[in-house]
Amino acid sequence: MEKKFIPLKDLEVYRLARELSKIAWEIYDCLDWQDRKTMGDQFLTATDSIGANTAEGYSRFHYLDRAKFYYNARASLSEANDYWIELLKERGKVSKENYKKYKTIAKNLAVKLNNFISATYRQKQSNFH
Repeated sequence: MEKKFIPLKDLEVYRLARELSKIAWEIYDCLDWQDRKTMGDQFLTATDSIGANTAEGYSRFHYLDRAKFYYNARASLSEANDYWIELLKERGKVSKENYKKYKTIAKNLAVKLNNFISATYRQKQSNFH
């Protein structure tokens, strides 16, 4: 059975990461210089890291190498979604609308990323049977 290659840009997990980055940039763009320096840069870096790590992992050959980058993507999602966006909200630096959009996409992305990690391990096992 021939395996079908799915281009990175067509992966739902990657598209969601890119969508989350777009919302993060909208949030960042509304911050003043001081807020960008203290919180915004790290928030944006963590959010952008999700898609970057997914892309890097997807290009790796060995499943453990791929999984390592997907775990890094998941950790970056946790950093951005569990810490930075909450801090921005607590300090009144993000609109309710952008906060809600970010949280909704992040929740969906977390599920998809966990499924993607699981599928990576299942694919490895199916190659040995």
